[in-house]
Formats: sequence, C-alpha cells, structure tokens
Amino acid sequence: MRVSVIGCGYLGAVHAAAMADLGHEVIAVDVDAEKVAALSAGNPPFFEPGLPEILTSSLASGRLRFTTDISEVAGSELHFIAVGTPQSDDSGAADIRFVDAAIDALLPNLGPTDVVVGKSTVPVGTAQRLAERLLSAGSSATLAWNPEFLREGFAVKDTLSPDRLVFGVAEGAGHQHALAALREVYATAISAGTPVVETDLATAELVKTAANAFLATKISFINAMSEIAEATGANVTELADAIGYDTRIGRRFLNAGVGFGGGCLPKDIRAFSARAEELGLGSSVAFLGEVDAINLRQRERVIARVIADAGGDAVDLKVAVLGLAFKPQSDDVRDSPALDVARGLAVAGAQVTAYDPQAMGPAQRRFPDLNVAENVQQALLDADIAVLVTEWPEFVQLDPRNVGDLMAHKRIVDARNVLDPAQWRAAGFHYSSLGRP
Repeated sequence: MRVSVIGCGYLGAVHAAAMADLGHEVIAVDVDAEKVAALSAGNPPFFEPGLPEILTSSLASGRLRFTTDISEVAGSELHFIAVGTPQSDDSGAADIRFVDAAIDALLPNLGPTDVVVGKSTVPVGTAQRLAERLLSAGSSATLAWNPEFLREGFAVKDTLSPDRLVFGVAEGAGHQHALAALREVYATAISAGTPVVETDLATAELVKTAANAFLATKISFINAMSEIAEATGANVTELADAIGYDTRIGRRFLNAGVGFGGGCLPKDIRAFSARAEELGLGSSVAFLGEVDAINLRQRERVIARVIADAGGDAVDLKVAVLGLAFKPQSDDVRDSPALDVARGLAVAGAQVTAYDPQAMGPAQRRFPDLNVAENVQQALLDADIAVLVTEWPEFVQLDPRNVGDLMAHKRIVDARNVLDPAQWRAAGFHYSSLGRP
C-alpha cells in the first residue's frame, strides 16, 4: 500500500521505517528539515535498537522517503498521524496543537477515499472532533484511531509484531473501507495471529491512556509497598514474587525501585486526570494523583538514601551516578528518575559524575552543568558512593571486587533492586536498596 506518516519523532520514524520494512511505500513528513535530512541519510536522531538497520534497508529499497513537503503525501491510501502530544506548559493536560496542525496541513492533500489514522496519544473526544473537522472542511476522507503501544527499546519489534491491534472507526460512510484498509496495512501481523479489536473512536483513544494508567498504578503500588517493607523489615522483592503468582495480578511491572519516567507514563496519567476533570469526573481517577506522587517520592527517597548511606552530608560528596536514561536500551531522559537523582544530588552539594551508555548527550542538553564520564570505570573512580539508577546490563553485571578497587569507599545504593546483595556485601560493600532488608 502507499501510506504517509505525519511526524518523524520517535513514534513516526519507527512507524515509517517499519511500514516500509513490511513492503509498503512510505512517504514520511516532518517540519524539521534537520531531522528529515538525518533520517534520509539513515541516521535516526535518537537511540532505538534495530531502527538503524530497518531504516537503512528501507531507504535503500526505495520504499521509504522523508520530506518536509506535505503535498507529497497526495495519492497515499492511509495517512498516519504520529506527532507529539507533550504535556502543556501550564497544566497536566496534553498539548494537541500538533495534531490539529497535522490535520489542517493534510486537508488539501486528501483524496475522497483516503483514511486518516491517528496514532498519537490524545485526550478522549479528540478523534470525534477531528472527524467533524474533516467533514466541515468538505472532505469525505474517513478518520480512524489506531493507538500505539510501543515500549522504548523494543519499538521495532512492537511495530512489526504487536501484541494487539486496536482499530477505532466511527459508524457511517467509510467505516468498512477504513477497517479493510487497516487490516490490509497490518496484514503481516494479523496473519501471524495478532489479535484485532475493532471499536469506536472514543474507546480506541481510551485504550492507550487506560493501559498506561494501569501500568503506572501497578508500579507505584509496589513502590508504596517498598516503603511499608522498609518500615517493617519485610522484603518487597519476595512480596512481589508471592503476589505475582496470582494470575489476576501477575509479576510484570511489580519491581520496586526509583519509579517510572519517559515520555509516556508520566504525561499520560496527568493528561488523563486533566481530561477527567474537564468531563466533570475528576474523582473517578483521583487515585492517579497519588500514583504520580508516589512515583516522584521515590526519587527523593533515593537521593536521601545516598546522602544518609554516605554519612549524612552531601556537600563535596563524590557520587557516581550509573544511568541517566529513564530505562535501559533508550537515550530518552524525559521525566527520567535517573536524571532527577543526579540533579538532586548536585543541588544538595554533591560532586556528581554520571555515566550512561546512550543518554549522556540528551542529559547534558537538559542539565548542561552535569559532569559526565567517558565510561563506567571513570565514573566510579575515587567515588565515595555509587547509585545505580538505570538498569543497563553493563551495570547489573559489574563485578563488585573490581568496582571496590576503583572507589574511595565501598558504598552502593541499588535504586532498581537488580544487584545481588549477598555478592556485593561479600566484597565488602555497604549495600542498600529499596524495600529490602
């Protein structure tokens, strides 16, 4: 099929390359000429495993092109809207100006049977408003909503082999045509057994925000339990193992630690709460405010733990911060707990040296005064204490004996609960984590 992708950020670039990898002819559009040039040269402006390979092969095949000229999308059968919906500057609500701008730019280039497919995460009710916008402008194109469920670090796999596909289309003219087009563009995944949920626009919008709200709640729940565990001498990891055997609960996303971050979960639960308030239903999701508060409190707990374990005085304390991205296999530092811990320790007076395999450039753009190391050994050299805040494999696999030889004092705070306490203590370390004795 011939498809267009509007927006070449994280979502759009991955989606465009994946669609081309599946054999479709893809034209991807962005207003940022520098980003378009980089992607056209096969250089994604962010780190995502597997993306450079499918980007390069799709460009070489001729099935994928990037442009700043939106008129080039004319003739495409489907137009995927993949622009950002960041948190508004003055509230928790989502800023959907870029979605509106994408629709307005598309309008002059739409054919009568085209399907406009929203992938951006938007407040429920946005899709219906956009469908009415198309209609009022005289377009007979159909609007559909196909939310994304990408995990950073696994985005290519999640696009090529999703665990489910959701197609939201309003009843009426174009309904069956839109569903048929969506089934065709995702034919490879569907033939491999991917479940498909066909629903209305509002439900499709809610699926993404509801999923992220549930996952955020699960993470904050186990972090709340880690606070109780610390106060009582219980072990939160063993607690999670025990309740995780209950199939109604499950073990995934029950890992206590410094909490969640990134460009989705934090902003999505805030936007969900803001939209509920607009609907007069704020009390229905009031618990999400505490979910957010627990998550942010974890960062303060880690900062306090580092200072306490090193003697109680942060001034001139040499701290090695291991990790800056919000999660491994990503260079994303948006709302990153790791970056907040590094910044918080520095503000308290500590001499922070940080290292991350991929995120040091993005981190320094957000925190220009951050002192970074060239490798993990340099970060650890002469440190009074280390704190592991992003569970990159190279940090998890560190040999405590080698680490101890580098540091001025053998102290480590495991803010992700991923290290073996016995192994580190046997090497002479003062080891502490969250919610474990």
